[in-house]
Amino acid sequence: MTDTTASRGRVAGKRVLITGAARGMGRSHAVRLAEEGADLILIDICRSLPELEYPLSSPEDLAETAALVEKLGRRAITAEVDVRDAAALASAVQDAVTQLGSLDAAVANAGVLTAGTWQNTTSEQWRTVVDVNLIGTWNTCAAALPHLVERGGSLVNISSAAGLKGTPLHTPYTAAKHGVVGLSRALANELAAQNIRVNTVHPTGVATGMAPASLHQLLIDERPDLAPLFANALPVIMTEAVDISNAVLYLISDEARHVTGTELKVDAGVTLR
Repeated sequence: MTDTTASRGRVAGKRVLITGAARGMGRSHAVRLAEEGADLILIDICRSLPELEYPLSSPEDLAETAALVEKLGRRAITAEVDVRDAAALASAVQDAVTQLGSLDAAVANAGVLTAGTWQNTTSEQWRTVVDVNLIGTWNTCAAALPHLVERGGSLVNISSAAGLKGTPLHTPYTAAKHGVVGLSRALANELAAQNIRVNTVHPTGVATGMAPASLHQLLIDERPDLAPLFANALPVIMTEAVDISNAVLYLISDEARHVTGTELKVDAGVTLR
């Protein structure tokens, strides 16, 4: 992409914070926004957690995301931070904003998923999922907001189809993603006077590394009666990360300048079922 092309992009010149940026949807958001002219602050934990049955990202993953952004001619500042650590996150964002000059938007994308029936879900799983998915989203908003209050901007919080329906067998995830909606609606009201827009995006299943194998097994072996709740209305099993990134791009762009407090579904119709 040439500088001329980037200067005409849909988010040209904007500076955007993304959490969970090392791989999956976060990497996709970074690349899509860079294609349209944004500079990025890329945050990820870059280590795995014992409560999860799948591995999280590595420092090499985060470096690869940054390289993809830079290949498009945009700036990328990275930091290895756990979104549960509010002070460390705020400090990393402050340092990055100092380097970039300002901040225009934040995408609270970091999230984790556990699977289990109600009686097999542990308190440790509850704490990890709620702390990352809900408190981590709040921490991201709180780290970004001091840099947005005087200029306005956009907060995009990644929820889930599970944030709009009672998706079973991962109750902490469903509860946390519903919490993201309430958090975002409240902030949308409180921040409208400062011209800060707050919206949520609600994907169906996306082909990323966030995939506990036990969920699939539960639906086959223990609760096949619940499988229809996970079926999309459109004839696709899962959507692609770029489809979610296109929604994020729209909400950050000036095309959405009067869009706030919205739950934008990119769910292939799964919430219709």
